[in-house]
This record gives sequence, structure tokens and C-alpha cells, in this order.
Amino acid sequence: MKKIDLYILKKFIGTFFFAVSLLMVIIIVFDLSENIDAFLKHDAPWQRVVVDYYLTSIPYFTNLFIHLFVFISVIFFTSKMAMHSEVVAILSSSISFWRFLYPYILGSFLLGAMSLYLGNFMIPKMNEIRREFKDQYIEPLTKSSGRNIHIQTDKDEFAYVEIYNLNYDHGYKFSIEHYDGNELVYKMASDVIYHDSVDDHRWRIDNYTARTIDGDREHIVNGRRLDTVILNLSGKDFYNVKEDFEEMNFFELRDHIASMRLRGAEGIRRYEVEMHQRMAQPVAIMILTLIGVSLSSRKIRGGMGMHLGLGIAIAFSYVFLGKVFLAFGVNGLMTPMMAAWVPNLIYSVLAAYFLLKAPK
Repeated sequence: MKKIDLYILKKFIGTFFFAVSLLMVIIIVFDLSENIDAFLKHDAPWQRVVVDYYLTSIPYFTNLFIHLFVFISVIFFTSKMAMHSEVVAILSSSISFWRFLYPYILGSFLLGAMSLYLGNFMIPKMNEIRREFKDQYIEPLTKSSGRNIHIQTDKDEFAYVEIYNLNYDHGYKFSIEHYDGNELVYKMASDVIYHDSVDDHRWRIDNYTARTIDGDREHIVNGRRLDTVILNLSGKDFYNVKEDFEEMNFFELRDHIASMRLRGAEGIRRYEVEMHQRMAQPVAIMILTLIGVSLSSRKIRGGMGMHLGLGIAIAFSYVFLGKVFLAFGVNGLMTPMMAAWVPNLIYSVLAAYFLLKAPK
């Protein structure tokens, strides 16, 4: 790398982290003003407020807005270079515009790799702490699935519970059925089923009746209790956890989607869109970087303010478009992959246009 590359890369990374630091302060101040009543009402310890909530929220909010931070940072320092005629000097010294882009591409690649790691591995781990605090002191993240809950636990296995008690982690009027094709071969019904707090798939069943059906023959067993029964069920299957994908790394999210698809569970599209968005966001950083440098490398009347205004308009149009396609993906108007990647495709075309129009 040449000195000019290091100079631009240093400005790129430095401006980005400076912008992140300023916005983190603003976000924390607004979030504190919104949630301080909840903290006081639930007597949240201030040590936990600072460490378990706000410190763990910094990577989350950074990655949530990272493409905006990158875009505005590129617009800001590149337009400043253009106003000081630095870009003109660089392009006049036998350096082509495409060579001028190298440090921008490298910087966006590094920040994209950081976003990939944060979104798929680091943030889900930290979200376990943040969401536990949020569930305890701000708003409950779990709610009952209601009455008469039907679940497909495997290809030929179905479970039912009339009502599930979240507080005591047990269900009433439980049954599980096994089929061979369309033929019922086994059914167990019980009055109460208790979830084991240690093993997620271990249960205790009280007052049960088990029927085994083999053609015209039927075998019935009644009992008072079955301890440590292993079922293809977890306690979470009987209640809803708000945005629980936030606690899943990429591989856990992928496996969870496969499990939901096998069981025919509802709401699988939201998880699929989330998985694809985690991969699309790092690419968006590179696309928006190219748009930003193409827009702001030209010295124009109106200066930095014009560049920033246009840049912010493009950045927020990207966010708006992303939300629209997210809704399309969740509601089945397009595939989850398309919902995550179409905004990138649209802005890739825009990036190509601005690159061709950029000063050479």
C-alpha cells in the first residue's frame, strides 16, 4: 500500500468509529430517557443497567446501523477532501479513479467482515445477556401460545396440549400421536406434563394412557407417572419468544429453520429473512461505500452540505426500501432470499451509474 492509501484508509476507519461513538451516545441518551421509568419501577440495579444492557447494546446498535455509519462517513471525509482539492491533486498525479478506489474497497471489506462476525456470532451471544435484562426489567419477551396448541414434532409425530403454564413450566391435557402414513400406530394422553429444568427435551408425565395399535390389535397401558421421558419437544415449543432469533448465531439459526420446516411451524419466513439479511448487510456496506465515494469526490457548489444532504437521502431510502422488502418477505409476497438481496441489487445498479459519472 502507498502512503495515499494509508491516508485514505485511516480517514475512512477513523471517521467511521468517530461517527459510531457520537451516535452511540445519542442512542443511549434517548433509550435511557424512554426506559428510565421501567428501570425505577422494577428496581433495576444500575450496575446491570450499565453492563448488562447498555454495554451489550453497543455492538447491537453499531451493527444495526453500520451501513448508514459507513455511508455517511465516506460522504463526510471524501467531500472534505474534494473541497480542499485533495481529490483533484490525487487524480492529477497519474493515479486513475479506479486506483483511487482501492483503499475505499479495502476499508469497506474490513468493515463488512466485522459486520459479518458481529451479526452472526458476537451479537447473538451478547443478546442473551441484554434480552434477559430486558425481559426482567423492561418488557416481557415471552407469552403463551394460547389454548389448544398443536405442534408437529417430527414427520409422522404430532403433539397437543390444551394449555401451557409459563410460570410453572407444565401443560395440561397433553397428548402425542405417531402415524405410519395415514394410520395411527401410537397415542399417549395424560392429564399433566412437566418440563425438566435441566434437560430441555426431558419431561415427566402424570396420569397417562398409552395406546399401541397394530392392525386390528390394540394394547392399552395406564399409569400414574413416567419420569425422565425424552420427547422431541422443548418448553419453548409451547410459548412464543419475541424475536428469539436475536440470540441465535448463524448455524443455530440455520438449524432452527430446518427444525421449523420439518415440524411445519408457522412464522418460519421471518427467520429465513433474518438469516439472509445477515449475509446481505456486509455486501450493502461495500455497495454504499462505492456510491458514497462516487457522489462526494466531485467538488460542487454547495460544498459538503450538498453531499451530506444527498448522501443522507440515499441512505434513508435504502433503509426504507429494506423495510418494505422485509415486509414482503415475511408476508410471502416474495421469497426471503429476494427480500434480503433485492435492495442490494437495486443499489448495485445505482452504484454502477454513479461510478461511471464520477470524475476521472
